Order: sequence, then C-alpha cells, then structure tokens
Amino acid sequence: MKLAIIGATGHAGSLILKEALTRDLTVTAIVRHPEKLTVKVPVIAKELFDLTKEELASFDAVIDAFRPPVGQEELHQTSLKHLSTLLQGTDTRLIVVGGASSLFVDESHRMIDVSDPKADYYPTAYNMYQAFLALKTEQNVHWTYLSPAADFIPAGTRTGHYQISDDHLQKNAAGKSEISMADYAIAIIDEVIEPHHLNQHFSVYN
Repeated sequence: MKLAIIGATGHAGSLILKEALTRDLTVTAIVRHPEKLTVKVPVIAKELFDLTKEELASFDAVIDAFRPPVGQEELHQTSLKHLSTLLQGTDTRLIVVGGASSLFVDESHRMIDVSDPKADYYPTAYNMYQAFLALKTEQNVHWTYLSPAADFIPAGTRTGHYQISDDHLQKNAAGKSEISMADYAIAIIDEVIEPHHLNQHFSVYN
C-alpha cells in the first residue's frame, strides 16, 4: 500500500510517519523542509498548494496533517479544498487529521459552538470546522475525517490502545477527553490499512 503524508515533519505528522513505517507501508513524505525529517523515506519537497493531481494519483491514500502558520489559519480551508479538488474522481483516499471543534457535545451543539471566540485556539478551531463542513459537500472524493479528543497531547504516552467514537465528544473513565498523538497515529494508520469510515467523520480518545 502506498501512502503519502502531508506535513510529515509536524507534531502529528511525524508520529504518523513513524507509525506507518512500523507497519511496512510504502510511505512518501510531502514536506516543505525535507531536512527536518528524522527518517529516510521518499520525499516530495514542495508546498501543498503546488501539488498536482498527477503527483498524488499513484497513492492509495493521502494523509493531510498540514498545519498553517499562526496568523494564517484560514489556510486550513483553502488547503483542504485544494486537496479535495486534486483527488476528485480518483480512487485515492483523503484522510484528514481533523480537529475536535467539529465534534458534538450534545445533540445540537458542537465544540465550536461552546468555544470562546477570544481564545488563542479559536482561529484554528473555527477554520478547521469550516474546512470540515466544506469537505462534507465534496462530490466524488473518498474522504475520512478523524477528530482527536479535546486534549490532543503531543508528548503523550503511546499506550497502544484507543477507543473509537462517532462525531460526538467522549470522555474516558476518569472524565477526561484526551488522546496522545502517538495513539492517534495508531488509529489513523489502522484506518488506512482497514478502511471502516469511508466518507465519515469519527473520533478517537484514550
């Protein structure tokens, strides 16, 4: 299976890359700065917006772990639209490292609805949510959107275990909504290898 990871040097992307390599997948890193890679893999060194349909056509799946610079959070929307357009009408799956802002906290409200617009995280949360809404309307795109729990822990322990939910925020037995990025990486590679959520939004938590 051939997999491409966009943003493979970021917090989540680097752990997803590491996890993919332990599963013997053929992985290509799509990055702006290949010198930041800590493992040796094939590389497409270019900006996400410069990618072409032909460059992505050979992959079975593309994982989007792109994270815009602070102050340019609207790129969450334009980047996902660009990738959707490139993969439209192809058999390549688009698997998105999503946000928790799109998860329901009750039957009518999502996380974004109860978030503080003045909070530092809000521009990212809002733009990721809008990008998700647009993705759901795409035709002829094989997408999957995987949201982490509310607390997405970069240096969290790799326990090797996770729980799956739908598009509703869940908490563990300790009353916490959290998951380590390492365990999230396991979940997303599991979905790559055995697809269970085609054109669906789901979430994982510890």
